[in-house]
Amino acid sequence: MTDTIKKENSFIKDLNFLKKHTDIIVLQEGNSALAIAPQYQGRVMTSTTNLAGGSGFGWINKKVIETGFLTEEERKGRLENQIYVFGGEERFWLGPEGGQFSLFFKEGDNFDFSNWKTPAVIDTDAFTLISKTENAAKFEHSCELINKSGTVFKMGIGRSVTILNKNAIKKIIKKDISTKIEFVGYETNNQITNIGEAAWIPETGLPSIWMLGMYNPSPKTTVVIPFKEGSEIELGEKVNDAYFGKVPKDYLEVKEEVLFFKGDGTKRSKIGINSKRTKGIAGSYDALGKVLTLVTYNTQEAPHGYVNSAWEHQEKPYAGDVINAYNDGSPEAGVPPMGPFYELETSSPAAALNPKETMVHIQTTIHLQGNENELNEIAIENLGVGLEEIIKAL
Repeated sequence: MTDTIKKENSFIKDLNFLKKHTDIIVLQEGNSALAIAPQYQGRVMTSTTNLAGGSGFGWINKKVIETGFLTEEERKGRLENQIYVFGGEERFWLGPEGGQFSLFFKEGDNFDFSNWKTPAVIDTDAFTLISKTENAAKFEHSCELINKSGTVFKMGIGRSVTILNKNAIKKIIKKDISTKIEFVGYETNNQITNIGEAAWIPETGLPSIWMLGMYNPSPKTTVVIPFKEGSEIELGEKVNDAYFGKVPKDYLEVKEEVLFFKGDGTKRSKIGINSKRTKGIAGSYDALGKVLTLVTYNTQEAPHGYVNSAWEHQEKPYAGDVINAYNDGSPEAGVPPMGPFYELETSSPAAALNPKETMVHIQTTIHLQGNENELNEIAIENLGVGLEEIIKAL
């Protein structure tokens, strides 16, 4: 990683900034560390492989954090009236975003951006810290949500964040890690519980747990998602690239069992992988910083499918994607990008829960930085492709 990028993305610099504006919990394991913000729903704001002088991997929207929470009057005409974009490399969210069962649109409203509003539970509500150790923090919250069809969800939320040691990471990546590699990894256990008296049923809408990570991009960052080969009739399309219009060829390359997608933060685009295609993992490689990122989740049965977040009335509201990747960029000519950042996202199945039942979604994020030969072996083992193929793909 160049000295310029290191300086701009310094973990310590970001940590000191965050501490000036909100409470921060730091978890540490050896040289690695995480910064977690309870006020922002217990999200992991950033992480590092080297607490002493390493870069931070999470994109942080310092302008919004500096401004702080605004009054209702102050929010008028600002994006904060619809969402506070704090950034952070792993945040707890809820789906679906669009469709007749959306949690982001009110009953009777059309799917215009002006009507889109992030629920307070994943925007302005703080999660309560209920326990903390040197390597773990646990949060809880409760809320009441109403979807676009008028269904009420009384929901309990649980979230724990645990920083991983070297042995735990080795088990996940199925490879040894030498002293030539610096690393940081963490697991989050995310839960939603039906705390109401009525069952959540598909006919009136189901929620899901949705995890999103906003990472600092580089001009040489490539997202890599392996998927199962097979016919589209049996498994569905290899990739859904219709979220914001078809992704240009120079930003997306789809092979038989793997896709490559630019994560350079220069063009707004999004892709998705369905539950029949997924191999339970997504990743990225930053060839400038020599950083390999891996994101995994607990694959589980999904009898009611996955929620569909398309901004339209849906014929198939439970035919959504389980893995997504997003590249930030200008939403339209003359409008600056929000970031820049890129995202890796995973979702739980649609949660058809009886009273007191719980849905659990566990996500693991690992950053590995250092020797390219060793990173190459890890990439082949976990993503099915080596660094040379990743670098030359786009």
